[in-house]
Amino acid sequence: MFPGATESRDDAAYVVVGAPLDISTSFRPGTRFGPERIRRFARTFDDYDRRTGLRFSDLRVHDEGDVHPWDDAEAYVEWVSGTLTDAVWDDAVPLLLGGEHTVTAAGVEAVEPDVFVCLDAHLDLRTEYDGNEWSHATLTRRVLDELGAEEAVIVGARTGSEAEWDRAEDDDVTVVPPEGAASWDPGDRFDGRSVYLSVDIDAADPAFAPGTGTPEPFGLEPREMRDIVRAVAPHADGFDVVEVNDRDDGQAASLSGKLLREFVFSHAAAGRSAAER
Repeated sequence: MFPGATESRDDAAYVVVGAPLDISTSFRPGTRFGPERIRRFARTFDDYDRRTGLRFSDLRVHDEGDVHPWDDAEAYVEWVSGTLTDAVWDDAVPLLLGGEHTVTAAGVEAVEPDVFVCLDAHLDLRTEYDGNEWSHATLTRRVLDELGAEEAVIVGARTGSEAEWDRAEDDDVTVVPPEGAASWDPGDRFDGRSVYLSVDIDAADPAFAPGTGTPEPFGLEPREMRDIVRAVAPHADGFDVVEVNDRDDGQAASLSGKLLREFVFSHAAAGRSAAER
């Protein structure tokens, strides 16, 4: 169980679901261990958040456990999407723990956002990778071309194929490079629009989060990722953190768990502020 996620399923405002899929990782496998590691390395965090004045255990978070994976990515994503859709229909915000980035399609399908915001080292705009149309390298392209998102904002991207960079020139894609992340502010861009926020932990520089499948140098610092999560969370209807594996001493998992908590604190604080107005 994610620490502090003690609410019953019926009364939950947020629902954590683990999706430990690990079948298309193209360099270092191990994302099957991601959800468990994120939960484990979050055990040291205090319940109380000084910035918002909130306690995580008071925010009605429920942990549904993991959806056990099998070797058919398309069928597995469909099954996870059903689990997350149940949460959405119950007016809860899904919080997905990966697993490879492929599982994000389940969260997007459940939320049906207008805008997809992703922290990622890679563009993930391929139509296939090594002949696999369900590779983790195709996620953002699938979100745009198949799942109906109007726009993708990719923060921290610093690598991709020539064809991907060409696709990123289209009007429905905004790329914020690592050097622009600290000053990026959505402003009123998301007002009145549904947003889904995905964090591929490889957006972080591998010095901070080496436990991921395809580490890419010259990435984001943890505080930059935190600030982006804080800025987007009030607009978001779903969240995930993915691509954590077991190839480090817990740095990637610890950062992932902290970013999930930052999302929940920021989302809940914004909701309370709106209710008081």
